[in-house]
Amino acid sequence: MSNPHDFYQPQADRGPGAAVQPTDSEIKQGFASSQSETTPALFTPLKIRGTELKNRVVVSPMCMYSSVDGFATNFHLVHVGQLAMRGVSLMIMEATGVAPEGRITPNCLGIWKDEHIEKLREVVAFAHANKALVGIQLAHAGRKASTSPPWLIKSQGYNLDETKGGWPKDIIGPSAIPFDERSFVPREMTLADIQRVQQNFVDAAVRADKAGFDVVELHGAHGYLIQEFLSPISNKRTDAYGGSFENRIRFLVETAQKVRKTWPEHKPLFVRVSSTDWVAPSSDVPTGGWTEEETVELAKVLRAQGVDLVDCSTAGNSPLQKIPLAPGYQVQFATAVRKGAPGMLSGAVGIITDAKQANEIVASGSADLVFMGRQLLRDPNFVLNAALELNAFGQYPHQYERGRPKTKYSFV
Repeated sequence: MSNPHDFYQPQADRGPGAAVQPTDSEIKQGFASSQSETTPALFTPLKIRGTELKNRVVVSPMCMYSSVDGFATNFHLVHVGQLAMRGVSLMIMEATGVAPEGRITPNCLGIWKDEHIEKLREVVAFAHANKALVGIQLAHAGRKASTSPPWLIKSQGYNLDETKGGWPKDIIGPSAIPFDERSFVPREMTLADIQRVQQNFVDAAVRADKAGFDVVELHGAHGYLIQEFLSPISNKRTDAYGGSFENRIRFLVETAQKVRKTWPEHKPLFVRVSSTDWVAPSSDVPTGGWTEEETVELAKVLRAQGVDLVDCSTAGNSPLQKIPLAPGYQVQFATAVRKGAPGMLSGAVGIITDAKQANEIVASGSADLVFMGRQLLRDPNFVLNAALELNAFGQYPHQYERGRPKTKYSFV
């Protein structure tokens, strides 16, 4: 062995979180009740292009604000790695800037230069050794870029300049795009800007492939750049990228088309959208903003461009939004896409915290995948525990096998 630090014993078969038939010995020891039970929907595999997910639980991309100059660190290795070991089928890494000025904060992950690839490749390799897939969410935050990590705003107080839109004075400068050099207020992108940023997405996808990622997701939600084009709340353009539905979706459709041509054919391409703005109609915006019906129509167009799944979130583009928070409050949009856009897969996300709830979403045909964020931060063992609760026999990390409970909720 050339380097002892490189040693790691990979997981066997399909890895933790995969449903398998227990052996007679495992049944006798009390780890499973029988071999005849039907596999719960949440633990059935799903093949997308040349990629197979071992179950239907996906880690939703969550900003971690733990990078310097866009570089992944050991934090990302541990964060992604520990979830990969605990049975999720696919981890999608946080919104990752395709350009330095496109990051939400200066501490967000980036993939705008080749130097970012090496550490990302290490993170992906560890997840693969644990039989988990890894995706990356490519993002440009648009007018919501160059803010501050939330805990720094609260605890340390960045040097905010209210005369310049509230952006920290120490992290913006004349080169920040799309901020006007004189006022630092977001400005309308020129056609040259549009072409440049679309190329940023394409170049980022090339780097993602070199790093070994299995899935690319384009971030078209939460008031960031792509959604700013989609929604009439923010899109006031009068050219080919504004006004009609066909014009407002043009930036995303072109970007998806260009990324799909670059991204390997056997690898899935996802798009996250805000399925509705949750804003009441007004004289200024009669529809209230982006709508569920537009999401379904967009999904049809994206499917024709080679997008495989729409990840259905909501909101984030207006302070007037009124979100009816409740368990599974966004599942309806995933269902609408799945039923209304033939051939398009959908992902449900938002206050999905219970194993039976997650299983029912898949079993009922409401969505193809369940995206979970905060619940997996609270309970990294959610998938392994869900297997117990749903009476599925799932593989365990072999290093942790001695901790496998013998009976439901009995950890002795």
